[in-house]
Amino acid sequence: MAIKPTIYKARISLSDLERDYYDSISLTIAQHPSETLERMMVRVLAFCINAQEDMELTKGLDEVEEPDLWVKTMDEQIKLWIDVGEPSPDRVKKACNRSEVVKVYTFNTKSDVWWSQGEPKFSRLNASFYRFPWDKIEALATLVMRTMDLSITITGDSAYVAGDSGEVEVSWEVLQDKTK
Repeated sequence: MAIKPTIYKARISLSDLERDYYDSISLTIAQHPSETLERMMVRVLAFCINAQEDMELTKGLDEVEEPDLWVKTMDEQIKLWIDVGEPSPDRVKKACNRSEVVKVYTFNTKSDVWWSQGEPKFSRLNASFYRFPWDKIEALATLVMRTMDLSITITGDSAYVAGDSGEVEVSWEVLQDKTK
């Protein structure tokens, strides 16, 4: 018998000062049995950083042909593809062929090695890459509750996240930006 995902609910009050985007978001997040809380919260953070109409959490680790997040057009074309973790250059290349915009958010302690090894190939691709500091993502994971009320304020390359059990500021480093 397969292990079922753990379901989390998040009510997010989002203020993105960079884009003048303000929203109240209700997310139902299915945490895959092999997914860490840190990775799950990076998905939530990436959702908020890129929040827009029709943004969706996908099946993620349950479906290898899908990204972690996406935005699709009315005719099912992928407009935005977001992966979390350390995808292979081949996966990112395939994503670039399937989507207008591709973004990757990395966060593990080994992400610097992954980036230095893959950067020559990644630089030829029309994709953007961002890195979160591992210690901040660990701190973000401490805010997790089965039902969460979060307030997230984004300014510059930083997000201030406050929840019932604490607060943390998470900044990110732009490794490669092809969105401009």
